[in-house]
Amino acid sequence: MPVSLDAVPVVAIATLDDMRERIRRKSRLKGRQVEELSLTEVRALIGPPPEGGHRRDLLIEYLHQLNDSWRCLHERHLVALAQVMKIPMAEVYEVASFYHHFEVVSGDTQVARLTVRVCDGLACELAGAQDLLARLPALLGSPDVRVIAAPCLGRCEQAPAVLVQQRALPCATPEAVMSMVNRPLAHTRQAQAAITFIASDYAEKSVPGSASELLPAFTDYAAYRSHGGYALAAALVNGEEDAQAVLVAMENSGLRGLGGAGFPAGRKWRIVQAEPGPRLMAINIDEGEPGTFKDRTYLERDPHRFLEGMLIAAQVVGIEACYIYLRDEYHDCREMLQAELAKLRADPPCPLPLIELRRGAGAYICGEESAMIESIEGKRGEPRMRPPYIAQVGLFDRPTLAHNFETLYWVRDIVEKGPQWFGGFGRHGRKGLRSFSVSGRVRLPGVKLAPAGITLLELIDEYCGGMAEGHTLYAYLPGGASGGIFPASHAHVPLDFDTLQPHGGFIGSAAVIVLGHQDKARDAALNMMRFFAHESCGQCTPCRVGTVKAARLMQAPVWDNTTLEDLSVVMTDASICGLGQAAPNPVRCVQKYFAHEI
Repeated sequence: MPVSLDAVPVVAIATLDDMRERIRRKSRLKGRQVEELSLTEVRALIGPPPEGGHRRDLLIEYLHQLNDSWRCLHERHLVALAQVMKIPMAEVYEVASFYHHFEVVSGDTQVARLTVRVCDGLACELAGAQDLLARLPALLGSPDVRVIAAPCLGRCEQAPAVLVQQRALPCATPEAVMSMVNRPLAHTRQAQAAITFIASDYAEKSVPGSASELLPAFTDYAAYRSHGGYALAAALVNGEEDAQAVLVAMENSGLRGLGGAGFPAGRKWRIVQAEPGPRLMAINIDEGEPGTFKDRTYLERDPHRFLEGMLIAAQVVGIEACYIYLRDEYHDCREMLQAELAKLRADPPCPLPLIELRRGAGAYICGEESAMIESIEGKRGEPRMRPPYIAQVGLFDRPTLAHNFETLYWVRDIVEKGPQWFGGFGRHGRKGLRSFSVSGRVRLPGVKLAPAGITLLELIDEYCGGMAEGHTLYAYLPGGASGGIFPASHAHVPLDFDTLQPHGGFIGSAAVIVLGHQDKARDAALNMMRFFAHESCGQCTPCRVGTVKAARLMQAPVWDNTTLEDLSVVMTDASICGLGQAAPNPVRCVQKYFAHEI
């Protein structure tokens, strides 16, 4: 006899409905579903999985392959990539959304055929970048072409600099950008020729050498080997050269890390050498500090001098694998370095360690060594808390020797010529050589190889051909965005490690940006603070919130110095890494030396 529903208690009906809903939920898969077409497209790009599956640390490399092919990252591809790599979709998404050069789009969102990035760094702003940004959208006049502002592209001597997709255009004009956009393949070759020509024109006078001596043109693998290249590295590997003697020479040379921190290179080798193996090396060519382009300049001309320095360090310290981290903006350098590494592997002068070239994705924070290591591991580039230091627990939790490109570039010369050669240069009581990236209001910008301790006035007069026409020296930034801003009255202070700290700044990567009497220090400081706000990784609140708040306050005609100093104290004391700790330097320098402007 059927039972009427009226006779069934309400609670029982509700329970039955809940059971049915739970059954329905179990019958459906959770999360975004993988499309077969998307799986096919992803597999075609990244290839079949090796034994053991796709490596987790190659996630960013795979994202680059997708981004290059589709000009964006479709969510459907991220879902497929997560399944292929057997990692959570959330993990893929949080990495993809961290880096500026990845654009995640949903559904059938249309993306531009070309992206034009106009550098709005200080040197390019001085050269008219804002005018370019204002004029280009109307001139290009196509929804297929997107024009956006980009942080420093590392071509400050070629200001204003532009990237059309991945190709660099130096000394850009609206007409040149339009030509490159309309004829990208043909104009790429023209742009590359222009870059080579400009680099040669702006080549610095070397030290030692005559006043007219220029740095060499590009040296490929065959030319480098024919002039004795890799002989020292081979002698070390074959036991013909004493590794301990090389280490002592490095210590005695006084060479310090040339990425900005200035830690003694030889001491770093000895520290990592004492750690249990396996040991790894991470080489930083991210070079994101505004005003810095020395690594790119040397890499474009003499890549194997750096690579031999890397092999020498690897042999002395006992390194099993080397990871080279190159910023994504240096597309032409990446193509060249890949080709030269292939030549090195095809005809090695000695047994080589594993060498992997990794590609950044547009994140200034990855210039910080622990953030770089996180990025090489395929993660978000967020700095690590210390201790432990990366010399003990670094890349893949192994002891890691981290070096800037230029530090390794000098190793061969120091060992062959003796530590006294490098230490024999210097002025005003300082020792060694420094590669100054000089831009701004000077007649001949470029990389200037000069004695450590040279003053700004000497650098401008002897190496830069004086100030640009119509400009007189007003102020300068000795170390890019982080190093502070000083008035012309400080142009007699020696430029070297430890000489600028008493005045409220530091030399860092020796990125010297020169301002003329028509410029304002407050505008330069605001440019830098906006850069810091854009590039903060967001991990710590003082940096993430403080830089944005400071930039807003600095736009006022009259600065609220009390509030700005409160922000500066919190950022300096509580930020995890050097970005937040150094962000207040330009602010404090303007308050101290340029109070009349604010």
